[in-house]
Amino acid sequence: MAAAAAGAASPADKERFICIYPAYLNNKKTIAEGRRIPIDKAVENPTSTEIQDVCAAVGFNVLLEKNKMYPREWNRDVQYRGRVRIQLKQDDGNPCLPQFPTRKSVMLDAAETIPKLKTRTQKMGGSDQSLQQGEGGKKGKGKKKK
Repeated sequence: MAAAAAGAASPADKERFICIYPAYLNNKKTIAEGRRIPIDKAVENPTSTEIQDVCAAVGFNVLLEKNKMYPREWNRDVQYRGRVRIQLKQDDGNPCLPQFPTRKSVMLDAAETIPKLKTRTQKMGGSDQSLQQGEGGKKGKGKKKK
């Protein structure tokens, strides 16, 4: 019975959508920890919402599952939660969008687009300043100890 059900499920069913977890695109992860694209193309700590935004903008049929976790993710924080499901293929087996024939092509495009998001560009400006202040504080502490 299960085999018949699996064969009958069309690519348009939500269960047949491909899953993309943020860990797949995270440049802080190793391959063993779940990264699936080259580190030079990966993004720093992407969120499931960001992946959903870029995939929906391209025109994919997207579903965000907020409470799902990547099994290899040891950190249970909200920022690491979530998975995005994307309809990659139509009922006839052809890709929904011809420029994205494989799940890898979708992941690479998402990783390329996420850094260009407005939320990212604004955050990056703020975090650079805070990092510099943090480094300055560390240096100051080091000098005081001497």
